Amino acid sequence: MQRDQIIVRTSVIGILANVFLAAFKAVVGVVSGSIAITLDAVNNLSDALSSVITIIGAKLAGKKPDKKHPYGYGRIEYISAVLISVIVLYAGVTSLVESVKKIIHPEQPEYTPVGLAIIAVAVVVKILLGRYVKGVGEKVNSDSLIASGKDAMLDSVISASTLVAAGIYLATRVSLEAWLGAVISVVIIKSGIGMLSDSLSDILGERAESGLSKGIKQAICAFDEVHGAYDLLLHSYGPDRLLGSVHIEVPDTMTVDRLDRLERDIAQKVYSEFGVILTGVSVYSMNTRDDAAARLQQDIRRTVMAHDHVLQMHGFYLDEATKTIRFDVIIDFAAPDRVGEYRRIVEALERQYPGYTFAVALDVDASD
Repeated sequence: MQRDQIIVRTSVIGILANVFLAAFKAVVGVVSGSIAITLDAVNNLSDALSSVITIIGAKLAGKKPDKKHPYGYGRIEYISAVLISVIVLYAGVTSLVESVKKIIHPEQPEYTPVGLAIIAVAVVVKILLGRYVKGVGEKVNSDSLIASGKDAMLDSVISASTLVAAGIYLATRVSLEAWLGAVISVVIIKSGIGMLSDSLSDILGERAESGLSKGIKQAICAFDEVHGAYDLLLHSYGPDRLLGSVHIEVPDTMTVDRLDRLERDIAQKVYSEFGVILTGVSVYSMNTRDDAAARLQQDIRRTVMAHDHVLQMHGFYLDEATKTIRFDVIIDFAAPDRVGEYRRIVEALERQYPGYTFAVALDVDASD
């Protein structure tokens, strides 16, 4: 079964379960006068709406690439996750407002054995539904399903808390329902903010997952001619849709024909093993004709790496004919002044090697 079909099927199951629970809880809430149970029913309807949004997002994200969007519509799933996060936030704020009203103007609820039994069943259903939806979401890498699953798990906490409040009321005739509703509302709001933050982070673009970036670089360096892989950039155009570029270090004796075949082989291997499309494989030329270049590289590396916040130096090449030394340096984002540190490195090298011109590029720490 295709990924979008799995998402749709899982979402339909979520819609049916939530509509079923909402109907029963609404009846129980109105009859008993319980604000917590009534709000719980409304929250189930919001979950059903979340599943509808997930289905729409999956369908739109599955559209084929076209001239206007050559990389497809996969990022729509991130927008779907944002909308679901907003729904969770809205539900949390709404329930908080209603709970505060009940604290100010308290009402005594009337619980029935049938109503409490329905809530108990709802707890079990929401736990199972939440684990199922979240598990499927993780399996198919769907942020929308993962968000819906987390929301369902929160709902099970709400329902369980309602049972606790009912038990306390029946035993002591003290109603803590409104206060408990306020506490739960804050938890929901916090969860919604976290979900929204994660979704917005995906839209902004995150650092490549460490295991993936290291795996890709190791696969590239497995080719005999490649002496290093650097500057791996991965761009997400939706879950499981990654495009990237990389620099490889190769001997300066390679012919263009051999380099062309090597780049094609690398792109094919990375795609087959990791599903990542390399749109560009750039090269660093490595000195092979001059032993003095290797010694000079070691000396310069010691000077560069002695500076604070320097993570890596790569792509070194000495052009003795023009007295030009070129390489890239990566400075940690934690550095107070990355550009200033970069300038100090270049100035130190120019003082140490007055006969040479330095072409140093300040690289970004984009991947491990």
